[in-house]
Amino acid sequence: MHPHLNRIQTFLAVVECGSFTRAAERLFISKAVASIHVKVLEEALNVPLLIRNTRGIALTEAGNAFYQDFKAIFDNIQNAFDHVAERHHSLTGKLRLTSTAEFGEKFLLPLISQFCSLHPQLEISYFADSALNDLITERIDLAIRLGTLNDSSLRSRRLGSYGIQLVAAPVWLKQNPIAKPTDLNKVNWIANSNLQHPTQWELKHPTYPALTIRGKAKYISNSPSAIRALVISGLGVAVLPDWIIDADLKSGKLVPLFPEYPLPQQDITAIFPNNAQLQRKSRVFIDYLLENLTL
Repeated sequence: MHPHLNRIQTFLAVVECGSFTRAAERLFISKAVASIHVKVLEEALNVPLLIRNTRGIALTEAGNAFYQDFKAIFDNIQNAFDHVAERHHSLTGKLRLTSTAEFGEKFLLPLISQFCSLHPQLEISYFADSALNDLITERIDLAIRLGTLNDSSLRSRRLGSYGIQLVAAPVWLKQNPIAKPTDLNKVNWIANSNLQHPTQWELKHPTYPALTIRGKAKYISNSPSAIRALVISGLGVAVLPDWIIDADLKSGKLVPLFPEYPLPQQDITAIFPNNAQLQRKSRVFIDYLLENLTL
């Protein structure tokens, strides 16, 4: 066995945990031993791997290259274990997932619970996050994202789609009557900051010419739940997913605006890093979502 194998494993854990303390807890060693492991590695390589400061740790350029190389090697080792475990229909290892908080709570977390019962040896970390951050830096295996993707460097798999609607509260409409679609250019919008053009939409009618709306973002949030609450309170108009506002439309809390101009369906996409082969645990989870995700 390579004399530095355990030290390399410690280094990977420090990077993934973000601190020597948490890495030591994961590996059941002391913080001092974890620090010595990394120091010995740096001395053997004659190059610093980590920058240590009061705010935590950061990878040097050499450290990042070292991490990426050995992360791939250890992933291959994990895949080898997975291939053996596959004969017994069980996944092992760690799976790090992220999605928006609202979609995760309503759809993803119940499926994660069911998936864990099928694969009890699999460790899952779930992060509620609206932004599409660097998956490699954040060490995310799969990100479930909604709407149009802008980053072509990421690999993806489409899981489904959902509808969106332009809505307002009845109390707001009484104070701000809208007679025609172009009136939307003049009213206050509540914009979703996760979207590239949150107040610009093309309204397509089956008979009449399409209209391009460029609204004015008076209020902004990155949370669909917050946007829904602001619309219900009568602050303006917004575009929201059907699965968030269905009950509000039925109860009359919200009213659809110009439903004869339907907005385009939005994709649900599983995104994963483009730096390595998709691991079996990620592939199996994607397949599970394809079979069980219903909106």
